[in-house]
Amino acid sequence: MAGSRLERFGTVFSRVRNLMHSGVIKLPEKPIWYDVYEAFPPKRVPLHVKPHTRLCTKKRETVPEVFYKEDNIRAKFYEHYGMGPLPFDLSKSNFVSTCQRFVDKYTEIKSRNAFEDAAVFEETGKALLTEGMVLRGRGARSVSAESRDPVLELKLTDMLAERQSISASSEEKMGCTMHTQTP
Repeated sequence: MAGSRLERFGTVFSRVRNLMHSGVIKLPEKPIWYDVYEAFPPKRVPLHVKPHTRLCTKKRETVPEVFYKEDNIRAKFYEHYGMGPLPFDLSKSNFVSTCQRFVDKYTEIKSRNAFEDAAVFEETGKALLTEGMVLRGRGARSVSAESRDPVLELKLTDMLAERQSISASSEEKMGCTMHTQTP
């Protein structure tokens, strides 16, 4: 009884009374209010009663659906391109999915130009292609080497090779400047 500090189990008066009977509180140390409470007890015993609530009367709170502008872009991306050839690599903390790259590029192009959404969508696909990311349409089957347009193949190959050589030369320059600056 002495260990409980809540008024759920008896009243303060009953706990003090029991502590005095057991000898924990000496008679000269009793609280000032004890004699008054003993002489004039309340008409209703002040016990803790848990309020009764009905489960069926509670109103259900509805959570509003949250949609962002990017969700529409992602939906169009997955509708047009599907899931893509590679699974998500969640073991890397800095992994950026193909869809997220598409959304980032889309918002960048949309902020620069005042095109319609369909035109921005197409421009985003072209911009990612120039960066070396090949997006295949949903249901697009792989085309054999003979049926491809050789001029288009040459242009794409040249464009990718040029892009890779530029990035490789910039990395080499960065590497040379880093090696010459270190003591």
